[in-house]
Amino acid sequence: MELVLDGTDVMLLGLAALLAGFIDAIAGGGGMLVMPALLSIGMPPHLVLGTNKLIGTFGTFSASLTFIRKGLFQPALWWAMSFATFVGALAGAVLIYLMSAGVLKKLLPLAILLASAYLIWPQHRAASVAVTPQSPLAPPHHHQVKWLTGGLIGFYDGFIGPGTGAFWMAAAMKLFRLDIVAAAGVARFMNFISNFSALLTFMVIGNIDYAIGLSMGAILMIGAFIGAHSAIRYGALFIRPVFLLVVALMAGRLLVMT
Repeated sequence: MELVLDGTDVMLLGLAALLAGFIDAIAGGGGMLVMPALLSIGMPPHLVLGTNKLIGTFGTFSASLTFIRKGLFQPALWWAMSFATFVGALAGAVLIYLMSAGVLKKLLPLAILLASAYLIWPQHRAASVAVTPQSPLAPPHHHQVKWLTGGLIGFYDGFIGPGTGAFWMAAAMKLFRLDIVAAAGVARFMNFISNFSALLTFMVIGNIDYAIGLSMGAILMIGAFIGAHSAIRYGALFIRPVFLLVVALMAGRLLVMT
């Protein structure tokens, strides 16, 4: 299916990619801007998932690299959860491939709306901005928790995916007692692992619009670079209201569409 885009569509996709990269590098949930934007131009659901993974891989790689270079994330300490995330995302992507387009067309908007509600919910908002400056960068050695967390969130990201970055943020802070900046580093790297794992599956299947994906991915990398540096310098509190507003608007638009 060849999509015909007008100027408004191009501007929408470009703006969504830039904001998604910026927000995703700080608080997570950038895919909740990209996926509704792709759906709004008439892209089929299976193609949306694959293209979103291509776009997301650009941003999470850029943000992860920034956190690693700044010494705020150490991959060697998280190898078990990284492997579990990779396997979980691979399984999720294979399962989504087996689903019919009709089921996925109904499931995808519902997943985005539910994730939006979770992120906007006041209890989550309060927890997500709690900062504990003395939190260590190194996680506690709860290997079972790492395997289970990586497998479950990785599977979700490979299967559907909206809000994964924000779920990683919450898990890193609540399960491993990391402060919000260290948790952002964990979230970005694990999100990169699951994006890359699922992307490999979608590349084999062929469910990717490379023209749109590569173009938006390049723009998203710019937003992610700016967002990661902003998160390290200021923390996530300043971007949270903007994030919630944008997610609410995109979710509302998607609800009207469906």
